[in-house]
Amino acid sequence: MSDRVIVVGGGQAACQIADSLRREEFAGEVVVVTEEPHLPYQRPPLSKQYLAGDLDESRLFMRKADYYESHRIEMRTGCRALRIDRQAQCLELDDGERISYAGLALATGARARPLIVPGADCDGVFYLRNIADVRAIRERMPGARRLVVIGGGFIGLEVAAVARKQGKQVSVLEFQDRLMPRAAAPFLSDWYLALHTRHGVDIRTGVTVSAIDRSGAELHIRCADGTSHMADLVVVGVGVIPNTELARDAGLACEDGIRVDQFARTTDPRIVAAGDCTNHPNTLLARRLRLESVHNAMEQAKTAAASLCGKELAYAQIPWFWSDQFDARLQMVGLSRDHDEYVLRGDPDSGRFSLFYFRGGELIAVDSVSVPKDHLQARKLLAAGVSPTAEQAADAGFDLKTLL
Repeated sequence: MSDRVIVVGGGQAACQIADSLRREEFAGEVVVVTEEPHLPYQRPPLSKQYLAGDLDESRLFMRKADYYESHRIEMRTGCRALRIDRQAQCLELDDGERISYAGLALATGARARPLIVPGADCDGVFYLRNIADVRAIRERMPGARRLVVIGGGFIGLEVAAVARKQGKQVSVLEFQDRLMPRAAAPFLSDWYLALHTRHGVDIRTGVTVSAIDRSGAELHIRCADGTSHMADLVVVGVGVIPNTELARDAGLACEDGIRVDQFARTTDPRIVAAGDCTNHPNTLLARRLRLESVHNAMEQAKTAAASLCGKELAYAQIPWFWSDQFDARLQMVGLSRDHDEYVLRGDPDSGRFSLFYFRGGELIAVDSVSVPKDHLQARKLLAAGVSPTAEQAADAGFDLKTLL
């Protein structure tokens, strides 16, 4: 392959695609187009260390500017991709320029899902998805005594933990009947409810926010059950929407993300996609899915770059995730949603335990709280297709490594 590859996006998938193209010895031009004014950066620390002020902003960035220069990667920051002309193989930018491509990579990510209620656009209501969002929240935090978080998923609970550690009065309002409903099994949801409650966070589940009003410096969050909550600051974390518009308008297949095959190829063989914006097949899980994780972004990006270079590197990996809340690190591998049995390894009261999930007697997922050894072993077991028995998994004295 020769000439030019354009990468659209400014996150970890975009950076990895550009890096992998050079590692694959692609000699043509590489141009990265990102709407944000920054070089590609990590998003997971935004709701954790960066929000807390424990991480300098410079450490968010994947690579320094001189890396892109030395690897002949042209960075176009603050530049929006408007339209793909597939017939002419051109990308149209918001300044009117049209750039031709031999290959195009879409790493457009996802955006925060908006809260659709009256008053959701009030001053003092924030989302957390990028550096600018966190800067704005951090500017308001010192003067805020009461924080309401709308949404009890990873982002919402991480924000709640940071704010509570800073001495704020924190309430979390979750629409579903338990915390982290999309990612965690009920036992884990209950454990995290107890964790946040012990730290003084007021958790309300099964609550529908119906409106937000501002009265002077105060925000009133009104709920459908007639209750209301007062806040100086509101952070909304009710999920994300994959950024598929560019692909969809170009006629590429989209279905809860940009539809790709196991080689990250879209329905146009000259266009690949990777990261949060994609819906991909996973042969190990025997299903199609869209994942919002660093692991998926990085590994699928390597596959996308290989495809652009005319190579086939199938993407088939067990997904894993993590979340830091207070002093508990949750590490998850696999997807537990279809389990028919689970066993507990360790003592939840100690704050160190794992849940092993089985379906038909086979291990399908493991959630570990502050037990990194269990997490690492679980990743190896699932990748190898090796399953302990439920009795072995529940026995903390049994060395899982012996099964490998």
